[in-house]
Amino acid sequence: MDQLNIKEQQEFQTIVEQKQMKDFMNLYSNLVSRCFDDCVNDFTSANLTTKENSCLAKCSEKFLKHSERIGQRFQEQKYVSTF
Repeated sequence: MDQLNIKEQQEFQTIVEQKQMKDFMNLYSNLVSRCFDDCVNDFTSANLTTKENSCLAKCSEKFLKHSERIGQRFQEQKYVSTF
């Protein structure tokens, strides 16, 4: 990064931020799709059932913990590969 001038650093930062937003939106989209498909079964009511609410809470928590764990593993691998 030190070899880049200020304008190049700003452009690089913008690209990184855009990539992070895209990754977040993909994660969110996958979470919604997967948990909806797994948990929502009753389309006879506009409201979620207690069972569906519980399932969605557990599913989203599990999905986010899994994603966090994968991120940690990537960081560990990145750290190991630098040595």
